[in-house]
Amino acid sequence: MATSELSGYDLLRVLGALNHPHRLRILATLAGGRNYVSRLARELSMNRPLLHMHLQRLEAAGLVVSALELSDDGHAMRYFEVVPFAFELTPQHISSALIIWQLATTVRAKSLLAREHAYRELAEGAANAQAKTAEALNQLQLRMAAVEKLLRDVG
Repeated sequence: MATSELSGYDLLRVLGALNHPHRLRILATLAGGRNYVSRLARELSMNRPLLHMHLQRLEAAGLVVSALELSDDGHAMRYFEVVPFAFELTPQHISSALIIWQLATTVRAKSLLAREHAYRELAEGAANAQAKTAEALNQLQLRMAAVEKLLRDVG
């Protein structure tokens, strides 16, 4: 995998994946050869759920690959290995990644604003419905009181 092959988004994923000490330890360990999850967890003194999370991030970035294999005793074992990679990081690559990051941040911000607006509309709608329900209940109580008075007057 070469940097020239990476889009700005892919470069951000790779840099993000490399930006954690646990993931660097995983890559360093896997540089010695492929390994299955349980053994890797023991070697790194890391619990398996945490290891899986970091392996998924490395795999999504294209830095490791996995394969599910059956052991001699029939147990499923997931093996991971490092994908050979070399990156050349240039100002143009960083510029491309920055543009993607800014677009993603803008889209995320717009999405959050739209979600906040929708929640505000829902809250206002709920408040209006509650006010209408309270008004309808008040009207019903007034009518019931009128009917009760009428029944008393008749009886």
